[in-house]
Amino acid sequence: MKIAWGITGAGHLLLESVEIVENLSREHEVTVLLSGAGEEVLKMYGLYNRVESITGGYYRELVLEKDQKFSYPLAGRFSLGRYDLLVVSPTTSNTIAKVVSGIADNLITNAIAQAGKGKIPTLIVPVDLEAGDVQTVLPSKLELELCQHCSTCHAAAACPQDAITPGVEINLLKCQGCGACQMACPFGAISGGKKIFIRMREIDISNTKKLAGLEDVDVVETPEQLLKIISSF
Repeated sequence: MKIAWGITGAGHLLLESVEIVENLSREHEVTVLLSGAGEEVLKMYGLYNRVESITGGYYRELVLEKDQKFSYPLAGRFSLGRYDLLVVSPTTSNTIAKVVSGIADNLITNAIAQAGKGKIPTLIVPVDLEAGDVQTVLPSKLELELCQHCSTCHAAAACPQDAITPGVEINLLKCQGCGACQMACPFGAISGGKKIFIRMREIDISNTKKLAGLEDVDVVETPEQLLKIISSF
């Protein structure tokens, strides 16, 4: 199968989505589409290189939004029916709000719109699915209460991207999620993979429910469920 997989800027369900992409790429031709935020977040969580390593070759491309400018020429493949399936996982509430409003102003929303025109089935895994609190994982974080404000910050010195301002913060737009800072800090002031709970907003849940009314679009609860669904195509 020729599968297009879109990744948006959510940290929740990101690792699980990347693992499924890796699995599918062993048997199928998978093109990975990254929104601008999706590219940034993959790097923050140290997952960008994993996605890059499974792509390469025609219909196995890694497509970056910044390379597609404003006309998103690759989206033409969807209107022509060149793919068997489009998957978007994880899908942010912002992306879903645009989709249900008929807005197609970035690589992922454009792909979804063109897939509809090309009658290509689309599977969407939302990060905001049900009301209540959901547990998610943070990227690297400077824990100020543990920072000893050393005269020489070992974490900052170890960072290959110069992403750490000692005693202040980690610039996540520079961070590549390599974990070197965590290993270098003798006081454990750099955390990675910290779990927190966030509350789902009602407006986001409402927009997710509206997806069910879109033609050729199916909502899937978790990335893991995708394997069984895709095997039935």
